[in-house]
Parts: sequence; structure tokens; C-alpha cells
Amino acid sequence: MAGLFKEIYKSRTLYLFISPFYLLFLIFSVFPILFSMYLAVHKWDGIGEMKYVGFKNFDYMFHDPTFWKVLVNNIALWILGNAPQLLCALVVAYIINLSIVRFKGFYRIAYFLPNVTAMVAVVIIFQSLFGNEYGLINYLMEKIGLHKIAWLNSEFGARVVIAAMISWRYMGYNAVIYLSGLQRIPKDLYEAAELDGATLFQTFTKITIPMLRPIILFSVMMSTIGGFQIFTEPQVLAGNQPPYPGTDTIVLYMFREGFNYQNYGYAAAVSWVLFIIIGLLSVLNWKFFNRSDD
Repeated sequence: MAGLFKEIYKSRTLYLFISPFYLLFLIFSVFPILFSMYLAVHKWDGIGEMKYVGFKNFDYMFHDPTFWKVLVNNIALWILGNAPQLLCALVVAYIINLSIVRFKGFYRIAYFLPNVTAMVAVVIIFQSLFGNEYGLINYLMEKIGLHKIAWLNSEFGARVVIAAMISWRYMGYNAVIYLSGLQRIPKDLYEAAELDGATLFQTFTKITIPMLRPIILFSVMMSTIGGFQIFTEPQVLAGNQPPYPGTDTIVLYMFREGFNYQNYGYAAAVSWVLFIIIGLLSVLNWKFFNRSDD
């Protein structure tokens, strides 16, 4: 130990230059995490004195029907918004990677652009597309003889709108990630499969998918984390009104409890339950994608 401190002292100038990062990390990352743990077992309105309540915040949460409702909503939005777009992203990346496709750089840029578009602008566009009365989707449906759908008045319809926004925004992002993985797969494997008479579907399922498994795992885990942190889409879509039916999420619920009702201890408890849920789902994803290695 004494030798360690001696080495640190000898390199004190170097440590001095990198110290701002660690100071900022401690202040804005480590301290908030530790403070939220402390806050989760207290009752506090942000101004008055903290009152220790033990695990009463968690007990209230698990007996609150609103919490279970927003959890179900969140799971539904996660499935609707991520499962289709991850599959489409993989197919799009595979098609772009084919040797017969030209202008690959253009497609990469075009598909990635939605990811850097401001989320507020995206929500406004989709409000115009899925408006109950004057939305473009309903207009086109009437033109082909179908009845209008009040998208934002039903749980399933509102979830479809949110899921469409998530898919439009992140499909290109995941496609670019998959494409980078596809370009690292040795061409010899595809050439050998072609010589053996393998079809395009067989090479996709027997070569592409297994070789891309680590990247697929990464995209699924990141989509899981993002899917349970949905906030901007339903918040901006509803404006100053309560969230549309079926679109209330855990983060929105936590935000209301903390910043609208000044119940910061309870909001901190919700955040830690959300952390545990995401952690468990990430472990399940890891186990699922690595089970064939056992």
C-alpha cells in the first residue's frame, strides 16, 4: 500500500491533469446514485426535514395499482416499439450489405438521420400523421374506403403511435450497427456456402445470425434499457394533458411523483425498482443469447 501511494505521488502531475474528470464523475454520477439510495428510505418534499420511513415507500409502490398499470403499459410499449424495429433493422442491414447494392454510404446516412432528429419534432410529425380527425393516416384510410381510427383515444392505438415513433427513430441506428458487424464477417464463409448450394435464407440463418450474435445481444440490451426509460414520446405527445390511454410509463410515473407531487423519496424508490427490472431483463437477455454456448 505504501508503494502504491509512493507511485501516485511520483506521478502526481499526471493525476492532477485527469482529476477534473474524476471530480465531476464523483459529484454528478456517484453522489446522486448514493443519495438516491438514501432518499429511497426517507420521506422528503425537497424543502423540509427528511423523515426515515424504512421500506414503506417500496411497500406502498407494490400495493399501488397505478404502478402496476404503468408497468404493463411500459412492457407493451417496449415490445411493440423494439421487437419489430430490431428485426427490420437486421433485414435492412443484410440487404444493404449485399454485393449487388451500390451507394452503401448513402443508405447508412439516410437510415441514421432519424436518430439525430429532435424528438420533439418527431412527435409533432407523428401527431399530424395519426391525428384522430385530420391525420394523414386517417385521410388515406378514408380514400381507400376504410373507417377512420381514433388512434389517440384507445390504449392499443396510442401504443401503436408511440411504437411507430420508436421504430422510426431507432431502426436506422440499429441497422448501422448491424451493418458494421456484417462487414466484419469473412466473405469466405458466404462464398463457401454459395459453392455448397446454400440459399440466401440458409446463409442468413446459418451464417449471418450466429456471427452477429454479440451485436444482436448489444442492440437488444440497449433497446431494453431505452424501452424502459421512455419519457419524451408520451410526455410531448400529450402536452400538458395526462398521458394518452396505455402510454403512461414508469419514468413518467416517477417524474410526476417527484416533481409534480414533491414526493422525492417515493420517486427515488421507483427509480431503484426500475433499475432492478432493467438489470433482470438484461441478465435474461444475456442468458438467452449465450445458452447455446453451454
